[in-house]
Amino acid sequence: MAKTQSKLGFNGTWSMAVGGMVGGGIFSTLGVVIEIAGAWAWFSFAVAGLIALSAGYSYVKLAGHYGEGGGAFTFLREINAEGFAGSLSWVLIIGYVLTNAVYAYTFGQYLGHVAGLETWFPRVTAIAIMGVFVVLNLRGVGEAGAVEVFLVWFKLIVLVGLAGWGMAQWNPPMLSRGMPESGVGAALFGAASVFMAYEGFQLLTYDYEDIARPDKTLPRAVLSAIIVVIMVYVMVAIGVAMLIGAEQVVKHKEVSLAIAGQQAAGTFGLILVTIGAAFSTGSAINSTLFATARLAHEVAADGELPASLDHKNRAGIPDRAVIGLGGLAAALAALGALNSLVEAASLAFLFTFSIVCGFAFWQRIGRRSVTGFGSLTGMAASIALVIRLIRTDLMALLFLLALVIVAVFGRPILLRHVKTEAPDAEGD
Repeated sequence: MAKTQSKLGFNGTWSMAVGGMVGGGIFSTLGVVIEIAGAWAWFSFAVAGLIALSAGYSYVKLAGHYGEGGGAFTFLREINAEGFAGSLSWVLIIGYVLTNAVYAYTFGQYLGHVAGLETWFPRVTAIAIMGVFVVLNLRGVGEAGAVEVFLVWFKLIVLVGLAGWGMAQWNPPMLSRGMPESGVGAALFGAASVFMAYEGFQLLTYDYEDIARPDKTLPRAVLSAIIVVIMVYVMVAIGVAMLIGAEQVVKHKEVSLAIAGQQAAGTFGLILVTIGAAFSTGSAINSTLFATARLAHEVAADGELPASLDHKNRAGIPDRAVIGLGGLAAALAALGALNSLVEAASLAFLFTFSIVCGFAFWQRIGRRSVTGFGSLTGMAASIALVIRLIRTDLMALLFLLALVIVAVFGRPILLRHVKTEAPDAEGD
């Protein structure tokens, strides 16, 4: 998440919120949701967006109420629920690691496709790009600035242009071509499966103190950004499917937007979309890694992670957190499959966001109709996704479940056997 010398105004905050969501989300998830929901994929993005909008409302209301950022961990700590806050922060960190794995995987796939090297090259590239951003973050240059604001608008122009070109053809049968017949029920499962495409807005809560007049700027920027992203995702889901057909989106799910770009404008379109995907996933890796390391540092400083993760290098960067989180994401990107990574990350965020909405509802912070809606729909979507994973990818569910069990039950045991006091020195 960007952090500049002057505080972020509305434009900067809005751009960061949009970039946090669009940064890799739609490039990674379109094929996944069309495979699940078929012609109703656009509705999946709309439903997931409404849950995200409720969660965004809860986050900004809680941040304004407590006058500080930090997300779920900080909010729960305010009511002295440190143990629950620690467990939930572990789940959230798992979600961030999975998300970065998705971004790195997608980065590698798009570059491998345009280079004509689609076997070993994407996996190696995924590891390499994670390594690049680990090094940049360790050197203290991982934070973005005005360049990222430019990239946000570049991504939006590419996506809206591609979607508009496809919608101009207006051929509704293409939305389901080659796919089994599906209905609204499938769209709800699709919404749960691709929720990670919306998680990026909450990275802004970690930079609450860096936003000018955050009590007014943050709600307006975050909520309007989510609305815009919903519209963009719906347009892309319709436009890309109309350009190349649903079966082609699923067949080439890792690079479906590049295929659509080539269909729309030949080699120029292929290269333009690939550049957009590379910029999107790269900036998303950067901001997510930076924010996750900051969160891990804060949680470790509070005694809910091993104290070694609170260590900082000479540049003031939580180096061990950056290396550990980046290395784990690289490993998952090299070994995982797109569907498994996307759905596991979505489940982690759905669970966390439904808890945050429920917390806001319980504390009567904000409109209870909105926070209650977010909590109920988030939990319902979580259950739906668990049911889907039981049917289609039990190993991914068991893997995520094992991590959650460690976070909830193993965390107290682990912390009793490791040092949890923050070190005095900030570097060696």
